[in-house]
Amino acid sequence: MQDQPSAAELVEAVAEFIRNHAMPQLQGHTAFHARVAANALDIVKRELEIAPAANASEEARLKTLLGRDGTLEELNRDLCARIENGTIGLETPGLTDHLWATTLTKLAIDQPNYSGYKRAVEES
Repeated sequence: MQDQPSAAELVEAVAEFIRNHAMPQLQGHTAFHARVAANALDIVKRELEIAPAANASEEARLKTLLGRDGTLEELNRDLCARIENGTIGLETPGLTDHLWATTLTKLAIDQPNYSGYKRAVEES
C-alpha cells in the first residue's frame, strides 16, 4: 500500500497549481498551453480513479459476450474482428449494452462535462 498522497491527489495538486497560480501569471499561447496541461492532468486523475473498476467490468462483459477468456486488449481485438466479419452485430444480446457502458465510461474520464454525457447519466 502506498502512503498518502495518492497519485490522483498529486495530479490534482499539480493541476490546481497550474490553474490557480501559474495561469494567472501567463498570457497568450503560454496560458493556452497551461490550460491544456491542467485539463490533461484532470483526465489522468479521472483515469486513475475510474479505470481500474471500469476495466474489470468491461473485461467481465466481454468474456460473457464472447464466451472466452483473455486480457482486456485481446478481448477487444476479438470483439472488433467479430464485428468486422459480421459474426456479431447489434442484434447480438448484450452488445449494445456493452458498447453503451464502455462509451459512458470513456466519457466519464475524457469529457465528464459533455452535455450529452450528463443527459445520458441522468436518464440511466
